[in-house]
Amino acid sequence: MSNFRTLAATTALALLLTACHHPQSDDSGIDLRTRPVRNKIANIPPQCFTRTQDVANSAVQNPCYVCHADADQPNWQSQPENQLSYAFPSIGQTGVVHNDWKNFFVDRRDAIAATGDDAILAYVRQDNYHDARGHIDLAQRLRAVPKRWDLDGDGQWDGYIPDAAFSFDAEGFDRSADGAATGWRAFTYYPFPGTFMPTNGAFDDVLIRLPAAFREDRDGKADAAVYKTNLAIVESLVRRTDIAIDATDERALDADLDRDGTLGTATHVVYDWAPLKQQFMYYVGRAGDEQRAGRVQAAAGLFPVGTEFLHSVRYLDVGDDGVVRPAARMKELRYSRKQRWETYSSLRLQALDEEKEATLSPDEPEQYYGDPERGMKSKLGWVYQGYIEDRGGRLRPQTQEESQFCLGCHGGLSATDDTVFSYSRKRGGATQGWGHWSGAASDARPFANWADPKRADGQAEYASYLLANHAGDEYRANDEVRARFFDDDGQPRDAAFAALAGDLSSLMLPSAARALALNKAYLAVVREQSYALGRDPMLQPAQNVLREVKQDLPTGIATALPAPRLAP
Repeated sequence: MSNFRTLAATTALALLLTACHHPQSDDSGIDLRTRPVRNKIANIPPQCFTRTQDVANSAVQNPCYVCHADADQPNWQSQPENQLSYAFPSIGQTGVVHNDWKNFFVDRRDAIAATGDDAILAYVRQDNYHDARGHIDLAQRLRAVPKRWDLDGDGQWDGYIPDAAFSFDAEGFDRSADGAATGWRAFTYYPFPGTFMPTNGAFDDVLIRLPAAFREDRDGKADAAVYKTNLAIVESLVRRTDIAIDATDERALDADLDRDGTLGTATHVVYDWAPLKQQFMYYVGRAGDEQRAGRVQAAAGLFPVGTEFLHSVRYLDVGDDGVVRPAARMKELRYSRKQRWETYSSLRLQALDEEKEATLSPDEPEQYYGDPERGMKSKLGWVYQGYIEDRGGRLRPQTQEESQFCLGCHGGLSATDDTVFSYSRKRGGATQGWGHWSGAASDARPFANWADPKRADGQAEYASYLLANHAGDEYRANDEVRARFFDDDGQPRDAAFAALAGDLSSLMLPSAARALALNKAYLAVVREQSYALGRDPMLQPAQNVLREVKQDLPTGIATALPAPRLAP
């Protein structure tokens, strides 16, 4: 019987592989016009339903601090109190909040066992972003938009149409088939602690693109030096620190980047933003002229209007050497764009309004605007849009409910800068963090020799997370990480933590067996198209996720931990 199940699963997967490059494969019948939002609090991610107290010994773990802590202005979403209680809206005023992320309690062990290793590797190694001719498959689908995706019936897709080639040069610039720059630039960054570490099921990458004015000289001509410099100025403003750059001729840019009082050769952009002292920073090229004319804004902690991010979430590949690396296949493609400028005052007022609403209407769920076609809008001026695999393995737009999942984290957490997680976690070093993992040597081990970065308080980022949570994920379901870093009594393994200090791969990379199992578990969700019930791959039913929780129930955490911001 076991062999029959394996054969059946492998045959089904072979059909999926065939469908992925078949132009007639469907989109699982997803109709964006009619699908209702069943989970009224889909913006509250499943991580927030984590049982913080161990069932066996009542020991209290704290994975909450990475998202909910004191924020740095102009982020006024300070939320350290959310570490201390389950402060959820009680729909229907029952006092009990039900967890609608039902996939966490589904037993997928039979489905995992029934899927062959060779079959899942063949699946994840297939590129579902490009078609057989090298064109962007999703872009072509959206340009000939199906009626069931066309919410306003105007015959065209009114949201983001993917235009990144995912073909990068040595500096991380994305290039189209003819070698032209698309404006996108990839950067490496430290994964956010918890779910986004590859050991929990997915690799990812992040690309940034600034508006055309930031990529052009004062005459409106594309200029790589101008673009590189403006990206560094944005980084300096957002991170509020000096940023290293390649040796740059300040005379050509007519800008004193290093603030030494002369126009020479700069090797860093100096952070010098103090408006009350009449200290300002200006972009270069056409963006600088636009800024002086009042049409482009700049402020510490904020991105300029028109900034875009593109984020692909990918399966795990396993090489012949047993090393886990990013797979060609995308699970998701996530896009965001800053639509409007919000001043410090307006951001502060929004935070105060939210506090007032939470006090006066604690049982009302968060309200979001937008739709799957044009994107979901946050109150902080950004629009978000997501694409995810259909049953045949091709990318399709997310539904309204699937999209609200994204806004919970990007709609206002203390851990973000202007709603963005990644840019403040960008690596430095010889390349200043620019580049894409696809440019690494084929035998490279991801995260090898990456030191555990220091936080602003001097503590090591990932070691601190492990010690606060006694696990490598919010759900404490990653037995592999727990066994690697803690003994049977829950005591830290000194040798493992010592190795982590200089080599993050010991934490970030799962074993080959775990990677394959995580791929198989996620594929079961793809087949079901049950993302609205939870998209994290679970190897067995979750033991540390609450099925329901009493509103404002204490978590058991006695003292909120400080914000884990990385040191500049």
